[in-house]
Parts: sequence; structure tokens; C-alpha cells
Amino acid sequence: MTDTSTATAASIPLAPRALPLLGHALPLLRDPLAFIMSLSEYRKMVRVRLGPSTAVMICDPALTRQVFLNDRVFDKGGPIYDRISEVIGDGLSTCSYPLHRRQRRLCQPSFHPTRLVGYGAVFARAAQLKAASWNDGDVLDITQEMMTLTTRATMETMFSGALPAETMRQSLTDTATIVSAFFRRMMTPAPLRRLPTRQKRRYDDARNRLSATIAEIVAERRADPTDRADLLSALVAAVDEESEGGQKQLNDHELADEALTFFLGGMETTAITLAWALHLLATNPDIQHRLQVETDDVLAAGRLEASHLPELDLASRVVTETLRLYPPAWMMTRAVRQDTELGGVRLKGGSTIVLSPYLLHRRPDLYTEPDRFDPDRWTGAQPDRNTYIPFGVGARKCIGDQFALAEAILALTAIVARWELTPIGDEPFKPKVETSLSSRGLTLRIGARRTAGAGTAQLHAAAPRSTPAQPVTEPGAPTCPVTHQE
Repeated sequence: MTDTSTATAASIPLAPRALPLLGHALPLLRDPLAFIMSLSEYRKMVRVRLGPSTAVMICDPALTRQVFLNDRVFDKGGPIYDRISEVIGDGLSTCSYPLHRRQRRLCQPSFHPTRLVGYGAVFARAAQLKAASWNDGDVLDITQEMMTLTTRATMETMFSGALPAETMRQSLTDTATIVSAFFRRMMTPAPLRRLPTRQKRRYDDARNRLSATIAEIVAERRADPTDRADLLSALVAAVDEESEGGQKQLNDHELADEALTFFLGGMETTAITLAWALHLLATNPDIQHRLQVETDDVLAAGRLEASHLPELDLASRVVTETLRLYPPAWMMTRAVRQDTELGGVRLKGGSTIVLSPYLLHRRPDLYTEPDRFDPDRWTGAQPDRNTYIPFGVGARKCIGDQFALAEAILALTAIVARWELTPIGDEPFKPKVETSLSSRGLTLRIGARRTAGAGTAQLHAAAPRSTPAQPVTEPGAPTCPVTHQE
């Protein structure tokens, strides 16, 4: 007997402006954020054509949550994760449901609260060194500066130190090459993606080099598994007693995939978030001043430490609001693994689902003045877990969310304690939409603070002007949302 009370996917309205063969590829490539926001009027679901294929865009927060929570049926997959998997294989952020629970258990010790204390000390130290490396009046490529900051912190928390300078520069260049190709490759039909163009060769070379670099680091650590209190040591030592088939630890291939996942994610998502937060403070000087007051109060007793995190209330709200406005994983896809029903609509196995935190975070019926930067909207309030989803929801929520938040809050504090930030020019800065909402090309001017409290003096004394890691000079900054969703 047929259930006539449930509609089929064909009953879902098709978004306007679809072209033969290309579907909605052109509006997505020309102005993807405007296109995504134009779909919010559908409220529940709308069909979007990605090339010759059709996907179902979920516009409702409750239905979005259902998709996140039921990862057995709505599994990782679709064009975004297919492209990311080309680079990081079956790491925690891309692996399918049958692999995920075991990998999550094996990766969880790396982010245990006892280790986060040590990571926080690294974040604070790296941020103070970066802030001390600038001069009054400098005009900074702020995304690139944040990339060098988070790269230094990632190297130390993952590998107990930095890579050789040339290896680091090459790795960042390769990451930029890979990620800048993600969105276009996602929108390109498979036969065209395989053409041996110059861009395809550059992409393949960069991917192979970066994988080889991580594999070499993993091989060295396997040869000397001494616990160095870093993330890679925790991955090497992790044992999962619940694993079936006798494989209770990550093998070399799995370890390399996880290390590459956290390497990319640890560098770029926090760097992007910090760049956007500094931009928002520069364009909202009243909030910047309030944050400086908080910083001076907290640091009055001494240098910046990870133990200060509970006291950095406004800094935390600034980061929360930045992630609402500019969630790094602005759009993601899921693959429907079996016939199912969602919101009164039958979906066939093999269908593709599209989700957008950016759309939900900026819906006017969910947030008052959604395009306005307002950290005070979070005063005394926790984000609604249905409508605020920068880290995802459920079993595949980002495993490194607290890691990323601690790094961002401490870095923001170290910078604002020392410098005033002002924008360059009057034109609004718009995201470079790749797979993430990139802040690539964002420049800010820094100046010595006109009024500085005791905490600033302490910070200056604690962080002498030095730059142990050389600045990265390659153009652009990589962006790839690998840690915000697992």
C-alpha cells in the first residue's frame, strides 16, 4: 500500500535560474552567498541543480538538526566531501558512518581537557609572539598574519615544534593551491575535472607533496613513539577496546589521514575566524574599546595565560558572533544512504542533501538584525543549538571545537591588548567564497594603543619583540572547512 500522505522529492520546488546542463552553477559561482540567501524564502526545502545532478537544500533549522543527528542515513558525502576526501582521504571529517565511531573514539584522547590545558599555553605564547612582531603603523595582510600564528600553534600542539621553514612555506603554498580549487572542482562535472589542464596538474602536485610531508612526519613518529604531550603522540598511542576485528589502533594510513585532517583544520579555520573577528572589531571601534577594557582588567595581574579563558567574556562573545556571521563551513553536503522520509517528503537513497549554516545564521526570523555584528546578543544567553551550528551537531560535531575556541579567544586578547586596529579604506570587505568564507586579501592597519592599561604593560614585558618563525610570503591564504564538521 502506498503512503499518499508523504510527498516525493519531485514535489519540492526548484530554485529559479537553473540552466540546461549547468543547473545553478553560474549563480553559485558568481555570487554564491546571495544565491544561498535567496533560498531562505522557501523555509523548508528547495531543489538545487549542481550541474546535471539535483540536490535538496534544507532551509529549516529543525530539519537541519534531524539531518545532523541521523548520520547513519544522512552520511558524509556529496560534492563538497568528495573533493575534500581527494586530499585527506578517510580522516575523521570525511569518513563514512561505518568508520566514524571507531575513529572518533581513537581521536578523542587528543582533545581531552587535560591536554587542552597544555595546548592553551601554546596558543597564548604564539599569540603574544605574533603581536610583538608588528610595528606601529604597519598595514597587515591580516589573514596571512593569522595563518602564520595558527600554523606556529598547530605545529607545536601537533608535532611538538615547527617544521623547517622551507617545508612550512611549501606546505602553506600547497594548501592554498588545493583549497582554492575546491569550490570550482565541486561545481565542475566529473569528465571536465579529469582533463589534464595546468590547474589540474598544479592541484595534483600540491596534493601529493602535502600528503608526502605528513606521511614523513608520521613515519618518524612511529619510529620513535615517545609521548611528547602533543596531539600526534595521543593519536599514535590511542587504543579503542571496542574495535572489532582486532584492529584497536590507527594504522599508518589512518594515522596519516587524521594528522592531515587536523593539520589543515588546525591552521586555517581558526585563522579565518580570527581575521574576520579583527575586521569586525576594526569596523566597530566601540566594541574594540570595550574589549580592550576587559583585556586590561584581566591582564592587570600578569601575563596572558590559558587560565584566563573563563574571565574573557566579551572576547568569547566576539568569537561566537564572528562564527555566526562568517561560519567557515558555510555550506556542506550529505549523501542519503537509504530511502527515507524528511519533513513529510520521501527521499531516495543516493540523493544529495545541502545544508548551510550561513543561511540559518542570517535568517531575519531567527536573528534580530542578522547582518549586524552584535556580540551583546549573546550576553547571558547560550546559542540555540537548532539555529547556531558553526561546529555542526550530534555525533559528528567538530571534535576540535573547544581547541579552536580557546585558540581564537586567547589570540584575540593578545592582539587587542597591544594594538588598535583600523580598516583600510571605506569599501566594505566581502568574503572570497571558496569552500570556506575566506578572508583572503583583507588588510588592516595597526597602531599603538592610545590608552593602555596595566595588562598591556605586562604583555609587552612578557613578549619581547621577536619573530622565531619567518613570515609566509606566498600570496593568498588557504581555506578549507575540515575541522568544523566530522
